[in-house]
Amino acid sequence: MVEAKSKVKEYRKRYYRKRVELFVLVDKIKLWPSRRGVLHGIKFIERMGDQALITTHCNKQFRVNNSRNSRATRWLRNKWFKKVCGTCAVPDWKIAKYSSTVFRRHHGSFLFDTSEFGKESKY
Repeated sequence: MVEAKSKVKEYRKRYYRKRVELFVLVDKIKLWPSRRGVLHGIKFIERMGDQALITTHCNKQFRVNNSRNSRATRWLRNKWFKKVCGTCAVPDWKIAKYSSTVFRRHHGSFLFDTSEFGKESKY
């Protein structure tokens, strides 16, 4: 008997460092967990020094600080969210890709900021 293939394919695991800055992480995965636990898709990020204005696909705006241990950073690393925003319509493949991502302390990409690529590294 031939089994039916799932519409969502299996993604290979991606390894990122655990303590990366919030803006670099959000730039990479393009998802934002609100305080109520709703996972939004990000339309664009406008950086203003150590703060940023994040605009989602449902036109909500969040002003956030760049931090490595903020609520949003911890929720993204631990994949804590209650539901996905229906207005943002985050596709299933993006959720599957996000759920296969692994954050480790001593293994994975540092996710260097490409705008600071020519400058001396902070790490």
